[in-house]
Amino acid sequence: MKIGTVNINKKAVLAPMAGVTDRAFRELCMKFGAGYTVSEMVSSKGISYLNKKSIELMEISEKERPCGIQLFGDNPEAMATAAKIALEQNPDIIDINMGCPAPKVNKSGGGAVLMKNPDLCYKIVKAVKDTSTVPVTVKIRKGWDEQSINAVEIAKVCESAGASAITVHGRTREQMYKPFVDLKVIEQVKLAVSIPVIGNGDIFSPKDAINMLSQTGCDLVMIGRGALGNPFIFSEINAVLNNETFAEPKIEEKVAVMTEHILNICKYKGEYLGMKEARRHICMYLKGIPDAASFRNQACHLETMDQFLDFANKITKIV
Repeated sequence: MKIGTVNINKKAVLAPMAGVTDRAFRELCMKFGAGYTVSEMVSSKGISYLNKKSIELMEISEKERPCGIQLFGDNPEAMATAAKIALEQNPDIIDINMGCPAPKVNKSGGGAVLMKNPDLCYKIVKAVKDTSTVPVTVKIRKGWDEQSINAVEIAKVCESAGASAITVHGRTREQMYKPFVDLKVIEQVKLAVSIPVIGNGDIFSPKDAINMLSQTGCDLVMIGRGALGNPFIFSEINAVLNNETFAEPKIEEKVAVMTEHILNICKYKGEYLGMKEARRHICMYLKGIPDAASFRNQACHLETMDQFLDFANKITKIV
């Protein structure tokens, strides 16, 4: 299938996650078969001020394509300016965040709070679309709360403004990440628009992915938390969709992939910052490993690559 002019060859794609989907993680997920990836969300204000961290968040390597840069903000002109600057990084897609439930983002006017204002949603998408030379996509939620479920309306508004695809997280902002995702609202959006619809929420296994695809008719599934410490999920979904078998990764493989991941984080960000950010990823890789609680406690105190490599060696010895 295509998102605008961009070919997407796999059914499962990586969701943008703040503090998680950096270059190292995006490259790893593409290696394991993700259809495309999206950056951590980047503030349009930060970009317009040429904030160093904001610019770094948008850096894309050839190993992670197709890759989108996700922007957030509430000012159409500022979003258009941010998109223009983002294009200097040669993204394949510009994605607009209208679904983040974080209070800090919503108080700034960005994320899911935009769904309260369909006219502003239109203006933002239109402004970015008029600026962008690549397809523009939008990520939304079911609505702000149960009293204002308007995903279908917002999806139609975004399509009319020029969006090339819509991602729908099947929960309201109020629900955050519980209870279970509402597949019906994703199906309703799919039936209401003619552009591709990407379903998001509660994809933790190939069975979850197939269920969402079949129940909603969505074109792709977007995986967030299900990929944490588990980039294997993309190859597993691809295998099942191709009627192939797959084997659960053994501890040795998980440790090897974890090591590759952490080495790349430190390569791209330096050892000091890299190891601080690596701790959360290490803890996720430990799921299902014997004595995981003890290892997680140790992981929270790792400060150097040498310490990490000794730590990884300890895990392989328990096999």
